[in-house]
Amino acid sequence: MGNLPQVLAMFDDPQVIAILIPIVAIVATFTFVTVVHWVDSQRKEREAYYRAETLRRITEATGEGAKAAVELLHDNDRLKRLKAREGLKISGIINIGVGAGVMIFLHELLRGTSIYLCGTIPLLIGLGFLAYVYILAGPIE
Repeated sequence: MGNLPQVLAMFDDPQVIAILIPIVAIVATFTFVTVVHWVDSQRKEREAYYRAETLRRITEATGEGAKAAVELLHDNDRLKRLKAREGLKISGIINIGVGAGVMIFLHELLRGTSIYLCGTIPLLIGLGFLAYVYILAGPIE
């Protein structure tokens, strides 16, 4: 208990607080991300277990159960592919917007140079996403 006044006096220094604030923020951020990832993985595991259990019960219940289970699997697979494709569409649009914004920002910031062409990288990535979604990807049944 003899060192407590010295430890508390250390926090009166603004430099110590300026160092501790980012450290606490970084630790809190990574702790939060870790907990969110763990909770999400637990949820996915639980959903997979319930899906498998439901399919097992459907197939054991009736002769039509096998057909219903296969249709359910196809529907789940179709929804998963549809969500992935929608994610690619959104990613493409966001990348195009970011690329155009970076090009405008750099063109105005550094006039007389061609550094603004760096914005074509995310712009072309976004165009690639959209080209895949609308041209190259096969149809979703």
